[in-house]
Amino acid sequence: MELSSKSEYALLALLELGRGFATGDPMQIRQIAAQQNIPDRYLEQLLATLRRAGFVKSQRGAKGGYLLARSPWQITLYEIVSCIEGFDVAKETATTPQTSEGAVIAEAWEAARQAAEDALRKQTLQDLLDQCKAKQQVDLMYYI
Repeated sequence: MELSSKSEYALLALLELGRGFATGDPMQIRQIAAQQNIPDRYLEQLLATLRRAGFVKSQRGAKGGYLLARSPWQITLYEIVSCIEGFDVAKETATTPQTSEGAVIAEAWEAARQAAEDALRKQTLQDLLDQCKAKQQVDLMYYI
């Protein structure tokens, strides 16, 4: 199981917007793109998808841009990945196995899928923001 670049870019953009959530200041696409090294045009498409799904909202005007539409602790990684990938991770099923070996493999795959889904449902955007902040503090520490 891998995180697609589409989902990774969406998560990076949402993290960037999450950092500014407390201030309520919108961020422009070019700011987000520059901070996270995401192609502008690609980011526009992702933000449009995220806006339609209710994760972000746009604000027009000279000081306009994008903001999170909900609090970071209310947005799970599961919701984001499901939205971006265009399917409901929980409803993805394999074909019916024809052999006992196939059944065993299908059961193992289902257990792995369920574990991944559970992990994504437990993690919120706020959890990622907290982990980023902790990592940045550790990276800033130096030893004599």
